[in-house]
Amino acid sequence: MKTHFIAIGGSAMHNLAIALKDKGYQVTGSDDAIFEPSKSRLEKKGILPQEMGWFPEKITPDIDAVILGMHAHQDNPELAKAKELGLKIYSYPEFLYEQSKNKTRVVIAGSHGKTTITSMILHVLNFHQKDVDFMVGAQLEGFDCMVKLTQDNDFMVLEGDEYLSSPIDLRSKFLLYQPNIALMSGIAWDHINVFKTFDDYIEQFRKFVASITPGGVLVYNEEDAEVVKVVENAENYFRKIPYKTPEYEINNGKVYLKTEMGDVPLSVFGAHNLLNMEGARHICQQLGIMDEDFYEAIMSFKGASKRLEKVEREDKGTLYKDFAHAPSKVKAAVKAFKEQFKSEKKYGFLELHTYSSLNPAFLEQYDHAMDGLEEAIVFYSEDALKIKRMEPISPEFIKEKFKNENLRVFTNAEDLHAYWNTLDKTDGVYLMMSSGNFGGLDLTK
Repeated sequence: MKTHFIAIGGSAMHNLAIALKDKGYQVTGSDDAIFEPSKSRLEKKGILPQEMGWFPEKITPDIDAVILGMHAHQDNPELAKAKELGLKIYSYPEFLYEQSKNKTRVVIAGSHGKTTITSMILHVLNFHQKDVDFMVGAQLEGFDCMVKLTQDNDFMVLEGDEYLSSPIDLRSKFLLYQPNIALMSGIAWDHINVFKTFDDYIEQFRKFVASITPGGVLVYNEEDAEVVKVVENAENYFRKIPYKTPEYEINNGKVYLKTEMGDVPLSVFGAHNLLNMEGARHICQQLGIMDEDFYEAIMSFKGASKRLEKVEREDKGTLYKDFAHAPSKVKAAVKAFKEQFKSEKKYGFLELHTYSSLNPAFLEQYDHAMDGLEEAIVFYSEDALKIKRMEPISPEFIKEKFKNENLRVFTNAEDLHAYWNTLDKTDGVYLMMSSGNFGGLDLTK
């Protein structure tokens, strides 16, 4: 099968391209910019475009599938040529469904926790050598590529994202998967640039639940009121399995899960991670993994990439980075940090980086998000606001919306870096929350 990727360099797209190459497909692609690690990984597989840009001449009648990434625009010249030739154009999720429509599809959805839960499931399955197809949005220890597609596997585990499918398909990605088994971890308004009201956002989850195949299974977080409402109001038939935060304790900085089989020591911390773990356990049950086998495997789970991930520093200071950027994710990460490090001085750094997080109407969602930290710092770039064509935001406005008068607010990277360099990183513990990089801050030094 001959496939062509428009915007092959994306974190998800390049993984799919590699998976298809490994499957024996003929793969080509284009992009106007490709960064690491995508660049090296595509080059290693021999599918890195020779030059950057869009080339309509690459689009030929013998292409079986054109896969269109969100990075491309509606007026992309390669897309125009594909339409002109009448080629089959797929969004990323649409193509994944085509590859898995004869398998049992397991879809993990939610505003927060879906990457971690999917990673936990894959870790347990990999530990017990149970082979499945999968797609997950973060790098996981023990896996070379975060997309796997085979002819023979019976199951496919998919991280279900509610963001848009492609520039020409404005459905939420997870609406294309039609799960046989699903999980919903939580609902907290996100992607405000696309879903203008909270109800617009919730509607995507209503549709997701409605897309579960007849007689399917939904594992859901019963501690989330919005999730419960969506589940209770669903009109289609499926089996409902609720889950909640399990009992646990912290002894000498180590988290222990309380189970019928005794205390299980864990390598991760935070109540939200324990909640995620309970959801993963229920999904693994559906895949034939008994609880005893689940606990044996989960002890060695160290977390998904950039989810409360410990950074090895030259000075041996204690620093964790987290992808947290949406308000619910920031609050969960800060809560976990405060619980884990009760006696240490706690520094929390948050970069407002996404369209949603920089939207004045959305900033109210961050109220009290940084409370309880001895030092709380928020950074956003005034230049980023200009690039995004957004109105200026004052530091005073940020403090007001966070409801935290002691908040330090930096609006340019130089000032942030200067403050960073004054800190003794061996004194206290540090939580760095961003989907960016704090203006190029090196967290290892």
